[in-house]
Amino acid sequence: MNVLQQPGNVAAAAPAEGQTVLSVRHWDDRLFSFRVSRPAGFRFRSGEFVMIGLPDDSGKPILRAYSIASPFWDEELEFYSIKVPDGPLTSRLQKIVPGDRVIVRTKPTGTLVLDALLPGRTLWMVSTGTGVAPFASLMREPETYEKFQNVILTQTCRRNSELDYGADLHRRLLEDPLVGEEAAVKFRRYATTTREPSERMGRITDLIESGQVFADLGLPPLDPAEDRVMICGSMALNLDMKRLLEARGFTEGANSRPGEYVVERAFVD
Repeated sequence: MNVLQQPGNVAAAAPAEGQTVLSVRHWDDRLFSFRVSRPAGFRFRSGEFVMIGLPDDSGKPILRAYSIASPFWDEELEFYSIKVPDGPLTSRLQKIVPGDRVIVRTKPTGTLVLDALLPGRTLWMVSTGTGVAPFASLMREPETYEKFQNVILTQTCRRNSELDYGADLHRRLLEDPLVGEEAAVKFRRYATTTREPSERMGRITDLIESGQVFADLGLPPLDPAEDRVMICGSMALNLDMKRLLEARGFTEGANSRPGEYVVERAFVD
């Protein structure tokens, strides 16, 4: 959920040396993404998150959990964040420019990984806001297309501008030399707004309940025998999706016990 928001406590020890900011893009007045150098020898699974941050005025690191928005094979690390004017970290992080340094802890973790799901036919990646970040990694993961025949990304935001990052991800995905050809056949993006008028409006949970999303995509309703679901968004979305899925017979998975759905609990946007 990416931001990757802030589970709440400043982590203790951090590397003495941060990673170099390579690029920054501000999508609107509330959202930005940035890329940093990758620590030497750093390994992670697509969909995982790490602690990143900046020092405060006293030099003490302020760290928060951020999903890695780049796939495991990328030579750089990408992150997607909201801007919180008074946020301990994001008030500082939104001001970074290329050449600055950002602390990146090298202990990735998280539940939004393919290993936590049982085999299935269709993968649903359900997000709100910056919760799209871990899916930005998974949609560029070759294994995603090896395991699933259909890959659906849903993103629900209040305003149209908040969907721009996801739209750009989709464009870049289709141009990707590694997975672009398969993604053109298997991947679909389903974006909705809840406040500003757009082509599709409504909360994704309501659209699932009404069956509209399935009619729009030409897919059958959610079935634990065929579908696998990943959830990353606001606490309200997470809880509503959990109830919706379990009422349909889905069981929650984990790294140690794969299931039909997984939800990221580390942070909410």
